[in-house]
Amino acid sequence: MGNSYNKDSIARARLSLDGLSVGDALGGFYEFGTAERLSHIVEQRQVPNVTWHYTDDTSMALSIYESLRQHSEVDQEAVARSFIQHYELSRGYGRGVRSWIARCTDGEDWRHVAQTLFRGTQGSFGNGSAMRVAPIGAYFADDLDKVSHQAALSTEITHAHPEGIAGAIAIATGAAVAWQSRHEMTTRSQFLSRIIPFIPQGAVRDDVQKAYDMPPHMNITILASSNLGNGRDVMCRDTVPLALWLSGSYLYEYEEAIWQTISAGGDVDTLAAMVGGIVALSSGEETIPPTWRDHREELPDWALGSA
Repeated sequence: MGNSYNKDSIARARLSLDGLSVGDALGGFYEFGTAERLSHIVEQRQVPNVTWHYTDDTSMALSIYESLRQHSEVDQEAVARSFIQHYELSRGYGRGVRSWIARCTDGEDWRHVAQTLFRGTQGSFGNGSAMRVAPIGAYFADDLDKVSHQAALSTEITHAHPEGIAGAIAIATGAAVAWQSRHEMTTRSQFLSRIIPFIPQGAVRDDVQKAYDMPPHMNITILASSNLGNGRDVMCRDTVPLALWLSGSYLYEYEEAIWQTISAGGDVDTLAAMVGGIVALSSGEETIPPTWRDHREELPDWALGSA
């Protein structure tokens, strides 16, 4: 593909990366917290006065951003190498990706590992495929078909199952639609209706449709615990639908979107990475609180380069 995409494309991807990484780093403090604790935190709107270290969600998104910056596309070989090179156990990687890293480091081809990573035949459908993908939707925001293709390429490296790919396509498409909606007042229903046609048939699509069908003022805690899930099962179908519902509900309110995501509980850092990577594109850079950026651990030069 060469350099057919311009500095505007990478600037959009960087905005999404910032939204993703800030949400991820803040959400990491509250992962799987109790409803009582999370309710108090959200009510007080107080953030930790320490450095916010990002998790594996951001770490893997950085490798994708690096590929977009250097190759103007998802170069699977480059991304796979970057995942391995920049792996840090302390970032909280899931068991599946830890196994993928170990086997690839031992010399197995990443394609084979991805296919045999989960239950031996189709690969993983964990939410790790979707947590890192929003910058792809930002980069290719003007072409939703290309968004789907590039999101699938990024997913196949570690999550070969069709539902893992579907989850990534859903979040990347959500990011692209958010960018396209930045000058509009798009409702949640309108937002979701523009995403659903691009999600491959299956459980993820069915559950995003379920999110679309939910009453307009559904309680988030109930929605997360009994309807859409909140990532406790770390599957795409258990995380992506709620992330898109939250994104569509707070499309122009980055800070509120993150707080409401925290209130949902469950896999909060991953949910907040998905929501943050989407909503930053529609709400704008200025809506990410400067103090939140300052608290977030500095992103590394190897990924950002001179962009």
